[in-house]
Amino acid sequence: ISSPFFPPDSSWDAAYERELQTFQDIGDTGEIWFGEESMVRIIRWLEKHKVPLDSSVLDIGTGNGVLLVELAKSGYMNLTGIDYSPSAIQLSEKVREKEGMSNIKLKVEDFLAPSAELSGFDICIDKGTFDAISLDPSDAVGKRKLYVGSLGRVLKPDGFFLITSCNWTKEELLNEFREGFEILEELPTPKFCFGGRIGNSVTALVFQRK
Repeated sequence: ISSPFFPPDSSWDAAYERELQTFQDIGDTGEIWFGEESMVRIIRWLEKHKVPLDSSVLDIGTGNGVLLVELAKSGYMNLTGIDYSPSAIQLSEKVREKEGMSNIKLKVEDFLAPSAELSGFDICIDKGTFDAISLDPSDAVGKRKLYVGSLGRVLKPDGFFLITSCNWTKEELLNEFREGFEILEELPTPKFCFGGRIGNSVTALVFQRK
């Protein structure tokens, strides 16, 4: 499986191959992007807004699939994870099996060119995938536009998009997703202090598709 933003033998795939081997050796699921609090933040928002447990949820760039496992433990039943990396999907399948979460669907998919059946989701979640696309040295601007277009196709009208980013400020993300999406709220994230100025190292926003 190839991807327009990373070659098949990219460092991402190699990293997930290492994590897959580590999981097979010692049962360690590997790194949780943005830490455990990022998953808690997402689940709390869904619960606070009484998002029905049978809502269809897509985890874009699922990696080790741990977020989906936590959503399943919280009662969510209609969960799908995609990743362009076959090694990531293999790892998330192992994690799913270990946790006994047979209702989680996992697929190798390139979000910039999604298959036709990837559509109609109530919720889309991104923890770092938009960041990774943004770092691509070849045509990052074009790939960000492809991402926004794909999001508009897979997310239902009035559906929610929860994005966690360490590369983009709130204002920058508002600009990136201005076509077809409106901001609902900014979620609280850890603060840092540098040179007497307080800022956020992580931005977490909730958008709604228009």
